[in-house]
Amino acid sequence: MNRTIRSEIFARLRTADPEPKTELQYSSPFELLVAVVLSAQSTDKGVNKATALLFPVANRPETIAALGVEGLSAYIKTIGLYNTKAKNVIRLCELLISEHQSTVPDDRAALEALPGVGRKTANVVLNTAFGHATMAVDTHIFRVSNRIGLAPGKDVLEVEHRLMRLVPKEFLLNAHHWLILHGRYTCTARKPKCGSCLIEDLCEYRQKTLD
Repeated sequence: MNRTIRSEIFARLRTADPEPKTELQYSSPFELLVAVVLSAQSTDKGVNKATALLFPVANRPETIAALGVEGLSAYIKTIGLYNTKAKNVIRLCELLISEHQSTVPDDRAALEALPGVGRKTANVVLNTAFGHATMAVDTHIFRVSNRIGLAPGKDVLEVEHRLMRLVPKEFLLNAHHWLILHGRYTCTARKPKCGSCLIEDLCEYRQKTLD
């Protein structure tokens, strides 16, 4: 896929959704960080239901840490792997308090040093909370990038590096949101909705379903 086609893909995605947003609900970098940690192997919808109960009660490192693992678990028990996530979030809060003055760090290494925070989570926080041009490659972006020929790669890190190199700079800040939403609602895993896809004519996928 050449640069002209890549530019046209993102130009169309931008026209359709000029200001794409994460579907996780949050009102601060800390709330976003907690929501992204909770979202691992879970849906944004499920996380939003849990945080709608949690955040009005506790939405700062000190108040969540005060809940303890059992107290936090009661709020997030509808989310998969909630016990492990509760332990990670409590420890994360404790480290934010002791090492970062209760502030979410605007730094990849510092973020990845927190429990439950891997490269993808750090990328989401850096991009969404702090405006960094990062690429948080999840299953949707990995699938779309390989399927349409945008940035093929054998693993998420290879796809991330290729996207960072190949996506035109004018689109890079919002690119991961566009690709996630495209993968979530149009270029779906089992049966992509090629017939209603706004980039179908630019896509290299050979098994298109145009009905």
